[in-house]
Amino acid sequence: MIISQFSPTSSHQGEDSNGPLCETISNTESELPSNSEGLSSTETTLLIPDHQVINKRHQSKDSVFFRDGVRRIDFVLSYVDDPNKEEEKKTERRREFEKNLQKAGLELETEDKKESEDGKTYFVKIHAPWEVLITYAEVLNIKVPIKENDIPSTVEYPLDCMLKPFRLPEKVMHPEPDYFTAPFSKSRQELYLIDNESTFFSPSMRNRIVYYILTRCPYGTEEGKKKFGIKRLLNNGTYTAAYPLHDCQYWKKANDPNCDNERYTLYMEWARFLRFYKEQPLDLIRKYYGEKIGIYFAWLGFYTEMLFFAAVVGLICFLYGWFTMDENMSSKEICAAAIGGEIIMCPLCDRKCEYWKLNTTCESSEYSHLFDNVATLFFAIFMGIWVTLFLEFWKRRQARLKYEWDLVDFEEEQQQLQLRPEYEAKCTHKKKNPVTQEMEPYLPLTSQAVRFCISGTTVLFWISLIIASMIAVIVYRLAVYAAFASIMENTQAPHSISGLLTPQLATSVTASCLNFVIIMILNFLYEKIAVWITDMEIPRTHLEYENRLTMKMFLFQFVNYYSSCFYVAFFKGKFVGYPGNYTYMFSSWRNEECDPAGCLIELTTQLTIVMAGKQIWGNIQEAIVPWIWNWWGRRKARCNPENLYSRWEQDHDLQSFGVLGLFYEYLEMVIQFGFITLFVASFPLAPLLALMNNVLEIRVDSWKLTTQFRRPVAAKAHSIGVWQEILNGMAILSVVTNAFIVAFTSDMIPRLVYYYAYFTNEDSPMSGYINNSLSVFQVSDFLEGNKPEKNPENFLTCRYRDYRYPPGHGRKYDHTMQFWHILAAKMAFIIIMEHIVFIVKFFVAWMIPDVPAEVKARIKREKFLTQKILHEYELNKLKQKLCECKTYENMEKEVIATEGKVELSQAM
Repeated sequence: MIISQFSPTSSHQGEDSNGPLCETISNTESELPSNSEGLSSTETTLLIPDHQVINKRHQSKDSVFFRDGVRRIDFVLSYVDDPNKEEEKKTERRREFEKNLQKAGLELETEDKKESEDGKTYFVKIHAPWEVLITYAEVLNIKVPIKENDIPSTVEYPLDCMLKPFRLPEKVMHPEPDYFTAPFSKSRQELYLIDNESTFFSPSMRNRIVYYILTRCPYGTEEGKKKFGIKRLLNNGTYTAAYPLHDCQYWKKANDPNCDNERYTLYMEWARFLRFYKEQPLDLIRKYYGEKIGIYFAWLGFYTEMLFFAAVVGLICFLYGWFTMDENMSSKEICAAAIGGEIIMCPLCDRKCEYWKLNTTCESSEYSHLFDNVATLFFAIFMGIWVTLFLEFWKRRQARLKYEWDLVDFEEEQQQLQLRPEYEAKCTHKKKNPVTQEMEPYLPLTSQAVRFCISGTTVLFWISLIIASMIAVIVYRLAVYAAFASIMENTQAPHSISGLLTPQLATSVTASCLNFVIIMILNFLYEKIAVWITDMEIPRTHLEYENRLTMKMFLFQFVNYYSSCFYVAFFKGKFVGYPGNYTYMFSSWRNEECDPAGCLIELTTQLTIVMAGKQIWGNIQEAIVPWIWNWWGRRKARCNPENLYSRWEQDHDLQSFGVLGLFYEYLEMVIQFGFITLFVASFPLAPLLALMNNVLEIRVDSWKLTTQFRRPVAAKAHSIGVWQEILNGMAILSVVTNAFIVAFTSDMIPRLVYYYAYFTNEDSPMSGYINNSLSVFQVSDFLEGNKPEKNPENFLTCRYRDYRYPPGHGRKYDHTMQFWHILAAKMAFIIIMEHIVFIVKFFVAWMIPDVPAEVKARIKREKFLTQKILHEYELNKLKQKLCECKTYENMEKEVIATEGKVELSQAM
């Protein structure tokens, strides 16, 4: 036997290229970390057999084990020698930090920089021995198996055979048996199904435990304050990276026969685009990456499945518009030479613009019918119900996952409600907790108020900046319209190019592209600001931190992405005035009018450019950028043979997923959800675009997570968190926005009012609608400031979109009674549609229970059986003690009490 004792400086000296044979500390009596004092324990030695000491030069460096080939690497820290004035301080921090890690019971092994590919990076490998794992498994309330689940699985439905092409192999879908589980307790280890101590805790559980220790381990006192946590050491450059290892390379299996090769399986069965039609191996994802990432992919997959139905209905509505395009009386009249060719429209800008004929907008009016038809109303109502079904059925799917993943009794206090190390470090004031009667850190109310004021002011400033940028885009629209009109006037086609691109459409497209660029720039800047101000607030718990950052980011993104769509939908063309009395922005720029075909086609254009542009840019950011960075970082090392390019170096060269990596994935999808719900009445194909994007998104996210990023630290989560409430809020808002879009942005209500109340031809009620919807203006009434410079044909009157009395009438240019009838019809439609959809939504939500009855029954059954197993275990243990100590009367009473408890439980 060889006795190896820890030396505080051995891991840094690097005198031997192979490093020390063993640098380990094992401690079976490590103290649990308190809230503010970090980790502490007593230092001991570890006895290691001779045959476990293996020369590293003869061992594959692709291994995920220590040099002895037995102890698994649970975490890796890396750092670089940087000869400057700060290096001595960093070295001292590392020495103290690693010493305290070993006092906590962890075992360390350092790879000298001479052994690394770049010749300057040290790697500290960390292993958690059994004693540490069981200690912190109890602290973290980790559930472990006590008996294989004997509850029969649900009966397969007859149609399941049709879904076989979409299924994955059973071994991939369910990589391990289903067990009854119970929270781990050191005092009853014999109760659990512990076949092998080295594999009892999965790698994801192990790295979670080690990360918990790393975030709370102290490394010294600076400026009179106790400093601790790996996050702070990463921020100040003491360490360059901290990460758990992937179990193998993604493109081939590991040489070790005991390796599960889960990363390889995930890549082959999940992360390749050619598997886009296959279901996701959620249990394997959860096992490898943890529940938090698993539930994200479960939600994304379910959202994509539900999008299929919305996409089909939206496509049918679009096809209806396509097939009935030739039957649209409005576009027929606009295109007719005898009607649209004879109607002279008033200029769309002051001075520079000229009079124009209505039939120049023939093509755009025909295409607007694709989205502005009767099916638009049906689809708006359908989407209001669809979003409710999506949210309610997701609750049921989530409840099933909570049961299957042992999250039913998951307590937020055990995970998310733990005090953040940053909060413990920065809050120097302490007060007694009225519940626990223990002293704990707190932030004074005055400090909280100041921080919230700064935070709120910063958020309002950035939202104001968004509004200012939107106004700038509006000014751009107003300023360049005349230029586009002048350019198109000087071409062979007087007012259009190729019969389609009108000055209005050209302005709308360029303004939408400009708006998208501004959106991306503001997003990039605000992301950093949002993280900074959230850190400044010093949230008490991880849950508070995530919720505050989520609300800041979502509020900003909501205004940033949707403000331009809200402007086009609800403001553009609504406050124009009329010829001779136009309204102006800042007394300089005349408010812009809608396209003669209506504002709905412009809203469709805006929505398509922003939504499609965001999705394309998002996929480029998520897939191509990490791949380029990784390729550049390992352009030399990736050509090295396996024995020269170690597993920890391979993972070190990958990108870091980061604590907020999943946050940005949720944010991206929720913003997309807003596009397909808030403005879907203007673009029925939006769900189809989202569906195609999400099919790609699932594979891009899985590919980058499996191949381009280091393995994230496993974390628990029993739901999608605050995003659920955000989705619920957007679902309610979508009913209102779509009702207003149908009423005020589309021409459906004016057409219906004309059809039922103002038609002039009984055989064709819609004939004459275009002439009826255009008012007459006398050219001589133009003011000198906005009168066209040219009128070569000496037009006496021109037409404009509105319902006003003509010249010569006693109420010249006042609104007609038809205008008020249409306005009343619009308001009535909004009220009726909202009430109908809300009633159906709430009825559907009431009818669908959040937890399936079958899941409820299985939860109750499992709880009963688990309690029974635990009671029987305690009873047998007490009987054994009674046999050993027959003289103790109190032991007999305890047995009787336990038996009574079991009988009572069975009776209940």
